[in-house]
Amino acid sequence: MSFNYKRIVVKIGSNVLTQSNGLPDQHRIASLVDQIVAIKKQGIDVILVSSGAVAAGRSLITVSDKFDAIAARQLLASIGQVKLINNYAQLFERHDILCSQVLVTTEDFKGRQHYLNMQNCLEILLQHQVIPIVNENDVVSVTELMFTDNDELAGLIASMLNAQAMIILTNVDGIYTGNPNDEDSELIKEVSGNGVDFSSFVTTGKSQFGRGGMITKSHMAQKTAKLGIAVHIANGTKEYILLDVLNNQVPHTRFIPDKTASGKKKWLAHSEKAATGIVQVNAGAKAALTSSKATSLLPVGIVDVLTDFKKGEIIKLVDEQQKVIALGIAEYGADKTKESIGHKNQKPLVYYDYLYLLS
Repeated sequence: MSFNYKRIVVKIGSNVLTQSNGLPDQHRIASLVDQIVAIKKQGIDVILVSSGAVAAGRSLITVSDKFDAIAARQLLASIGQVKLINNYAQLFERHDILCSQVLVTTEDFKGRQHYLNMQNCLEILLQHQVIPIVNENDVVSVTELMFTDNDELAGLIASMLNAQAMIILTNVDGIYTGNPNDEDSELIKEVSGNGVDFSSFVTTGKSQFGRGGMITKSHMAQKTAKLGIAVHIANGTKEYILLDVLNNQVPHTRFIPDKTASGKKKWLAHSEKAATGIVQVNAGAKAALTSSKATSLLPVGIVDVLTDFKKGEIIKLVDEQQKVIALGIAEYGADKTKESIGHKNQKPLVYYDYLYLLS
């Protein structure tokens, strides 16, 4: 049984694109481009989220040890991004296909208008049969502005563009019940729902050249699947991996998608870093919000405003132990909220349609 997707996001990690000496693996990059072209010829939209700028930079320049890690990364990424995108452009050109460069930071996903502008940009590229190649803008992204890694970015893009699937290519076959190198570790072929605590058996080590470990991948995959997008984690070092994953002909880990969430909820799901205000709710409100019934947040369930916010901004809802339980869009600002705390028959601060519950 093959998967009949109309639109997919393919994320290629640094450990797939990079040789053991830290330099780009030209043969593998060319092979992946050939596979993306073959998929595109089947009428499937493909958005590529590609790491590898730092590795490409490393092939061009040597950075002195006297510079700190962030400065070195900025230098290598800035030089390497040009080489990386030119490399992709030449490879796609062989097939008469255009690709484009889209560099983003977390700031681009914060305001709703900014988010929609980026969505429109990517949609028009796809309508013109262009392959968008998305990467984090490492030149301006320093620690507090960074995505956790490109898995997080790929999840955002998949949600934004209503993709049916996201394929994350790494250097192992998927998620295992322990260290992939241990004989008694088994590959988990399917994951459904939120009932799996990956931290109990997934090793926390990061890849040699990437920022994210398998724990990050599994949490991001769960979050994305919850929004109605299937996620496949597979071994990008294997020949024909993308085609084999789509034809379900290779062992890998697949996260089964829930029912599709609305566009607003998809935006909210990835916007925790964009939240400005923090509102504390009581146990009754927490129980109502987390029940299976659709519930809005009313002022009667609010205990306190911990951080100020304006109307239309994203806010975090925390319980009495200050654990984040949901993200929402504020219907009015912090001042009005403070005035109506605990009062009945007031307008909701967050309507259910603009509320995303963190599991």
